Amino acid sequence: MKTFILLAVAATAMAAPAFAGDPAAGEDTFKKCKACHSVIAPDGTEIQKGGRTGPNLYGVIGRGVASDPDFKYGESIAALGATGAVWDEASLAAYTADPAGYLKQALGDDAAKSKMSFKLSAGGEDVAAYLASVAQ
Repeated sequence: MKTFILLAVAATAMAAPAFAGDPAAGEDTFKKCKACHSVIAPDGTEIQKGGRTGPNLYGVIGRGVASDPDFKYGESIAALGATGAVWDEASLAAYTADPAGYLKQALGDDAAKSKMSFKLSAGGEDVAAYLASVAQ
């Protein structure tokens, strides 16, 4: 099972260039995410003021899945984080398109659930590119 997950994560990482997004478009699309998520730098600078229902997304690209110590994650995404999975632009775009579906596939568990019910039907690649750009 761990081998399958590692292979799936590696395949997603190798596909990252195919998911290159537009950071400027992603900043605009992020407006849909602000109801639940903020982007706050470690020094307290609010890059995007938003809700606290979801974790702070500053530095999410390159960060371990479910690794924000200030947020209580759901069981399934925490299980994915426990595998050592790390967010890249492609995996974050796939997750935002269908959170529960992504977790089911990544974990190989049809019972996996996501606390994030919102699905970003378009623009996930752009939002991921935007989030990658603000933490540089």
